[in-house]
Amino acid sequence: MTAVQPSPTAAGEHEAQLTVGRRTDGAEGVVVLELVDPTGADLPGWTPGAHVDLLLAPDLVRQYSLCGDPADRTRYRIGVLREEAGRGGSAHVHEHLHEGAQVPVRGPRNNFELVPADRYVFVAGGIGITPLLPMAAAARAAGTPYELHYGGRSRRSMAFLEELEGTLHPQDEVGLLDLDAILADLPEGTRVYCCGPEPLLAAVEQRVPAGRLHVERFAPKDVGEPVRTDSFEVELSLSGTTLTVPPDRSIMAVLRENGVEVLSSCEEGTCGTCETGVLEGEVDHRDSLLTPDEQAANDVMFVCVSRAACPKLVLEL
Repeated sequence: MTAVQPSPTAAGEHEAQLTVGRRTDGAEGVVVLELVDPTGADLPGWTPGAHVDLLLAPDLVRQYSLCGDPADRTRYRIGVLREEAGRGGSAHVHEHLHEGAQVPVRGPRNNFELVPADRYVFVAGGIGITPLLPMAAAARAAGTPYELHYGGRSRRSMAFLEELEGTLHPQDEVGLLDLDAILADLPEGTRVYCCGPEPLLAAVEQRVPAGRLHVERFAPKDVGEPVRTDSFEVELSLSGTTLTVPPDRSIMAVLRENGVEVLSSCEEGTCGTCETGVLEGEVDHRDSLLTPDEQAANDVMFVCVSRAACPKLVLEL
């Protein structure tokens, strides 16, 4: 079988057809996949916090955190929890990505980078453990002090327990994560990383200053109503074209309608694929990725969900 070699996409990312190795011993409801190049070639490198896109069907693209060893370029490892109330991605993975199957994979991409710190506190809920596994390993290898707190419904539902060096909080044994205790009196220089369901993220955000907290969301957060309820313009700096974006259409949709291709994936402001440079204007940031400081810089936006907070934006397109 001849592998599809990685080739640059419109955004300079790599895409390749990878072969699936499958394990079902991750945890209750979790399948662990190891994705390899069928020729044995090395895969693009990645850093803790990175994810890849699985192109499961023409209109079904999902992002999964890499949870293996970044030093191992021969494989990507992901853990996928079957979400019965989800949008179909996890069900497709569980039902169709069998041993030996092939799947197009795009990336890796990292919007959840592990930044240097004097100390780390990692807080995981459920399958949110996946991006934090390589982070904890990196901190351990660097000799940086850290705590890892991992909550789940029960031990049976908690993946990768055999690899963890941290504190387990199975809800059926000890109750919910005691965030007041975990996050109290954090020493200066501590960074908190959290991944899991929205109630956990919201609770952590209430307890940790934004400048010290890094979160990764599975679903978009509620950002309220748009700043503007009328149309606005976007000027494309590379072509000089100006387009009108009506209240009921996204910038992404208008770009596509006018033949401007921007790489996209989640289309809900959580994956970072459609990041676009902003040259002029004020953005109504509606994503779940940028920190308050990054939003205030006003130099990038995610055109799948974010809009204008002014009559006209000039974009680096």
